[in-house]
Order: sequence, then structure tokens, then C-alpha cells
Amino acid sequence: MAITRERFQQGLTYDAWKSQMTRNRERFEENERGAPLTERDLAAFRALPRPLHVLVLAEDWCGDVVANLPILGRIALESGKLELRVFLRDQNLDLIDQYLNEGKFRSIPVFAFFDDDFRELAVFIERPRSVTELRERKRREIYASDPSYGLPADPADKLPEDVRQRLQEALVGMRTETKPFADREVVRELRELVARAPAVRG
Repeated sequence: MAITRERFQQGLTYDAWKSQMTRNRERFEENERGAPLTERDLAAFRALPRPLHVLVLAEDWCGDVVANLPILGRIALESGKLELRVFLRDQNLDLIDQYLNEGKFRSIPVFAFFDDDFRELAVFIERPRSVTELRERKRREIYASDPSYGLPADPADKLPEDVRQRLQEALVGMRTETKPFADREVVRELRELVARAPAVRG
């Protein structure tokens, strides 16, 4: 089902999305303030010949949404070339089912870019592959560092409480350690997606 202008306008504005958040708003806004945008990054979006419409699918409990949507929000604010409308994934299954990750997962966030005639130009889903690969490697290293953690596929809630807490702290530390790389990769991928879209090159 094609996305129409009328359906797009039914979404929340970026500010309205933030206002309705019931969790993670402080971290969301911290990520927004800390988005690693250079003047060169912003210039790439400001140079777009015409504004783009970006349909966003998100939920405030999702770590990738809290990490990545603030970067897009900052780009939209500072470039003036992206109009965002945010839809709650779980209330808009007809939309998310058009953007399944690997054809089967309802991964978020989704950023779908459209021109003024609502032709789809590019889509970003969840996070860059490079970030997934790095974190999977780091996660395997954490499990390998302590046999009491078991295997990565094992359910963590079956571990003794002290072991589970130690594992959780290690995983949180890993995400913190890899965040600067992840944020820059999000910016890079968004720039590349927009640059490759044929309808915005001239």
C-alpha cells in the first residue's frame, strides 16, 4: 500500500512525539544534544534541492529509537530540509509491515524518505549493519571472557542474580563504549541514503 500525503500528515510531528513519550525522554534529549553532526554533515542536507518527507516508525521503549531518532531530529531541525512525521509502530502495523527487516522482523526505527510526490527514495531500518556487526563481536567477547555467563543464546534470566547483574553491566558498558562509533555510522548512512536517491540529485 502506497504512502499518501494524507496518511503521512496523520503522523506526529517530532515535537509532538517527544511530548507523548512516557519513558526514556531524558536519555532521548541527551542523545539529541550530543548528536555528532559536523558542518559538512549538515551542508549535505542543506544542499538538497527540495525538502524531503520522512515517515518514522518508532516506540519510546526501543533502544535503537532512543539512540537514532534524535540524530535524525537534529538533522531535520538544523538543515530545514526534512519534514518528519512519527507513527507509533504498535498502532500502525499496516505501515511497519511494509518495512520488515529481512522481510520478517518489525525492527525500529524505520526512516522512509519521500519526495514531494510521495515517491519513496530511501529507507533506513534499525541501525547500520556495521554497528550490528561490531556489537555482536563485542558481545561474543564478553560471553567468552567469563564461562559463568553461559552462551550468548542462553536466556539471561536463568542465570544467578549476581552473574546476571554482572553480565548486564558488561553489556551496558559495551553499548556505551561503542556509542560514538554507532552515532557516526548513523550520520554516515543517512547522508549516503539521501545522496544516492536519484530524485534529490538535481
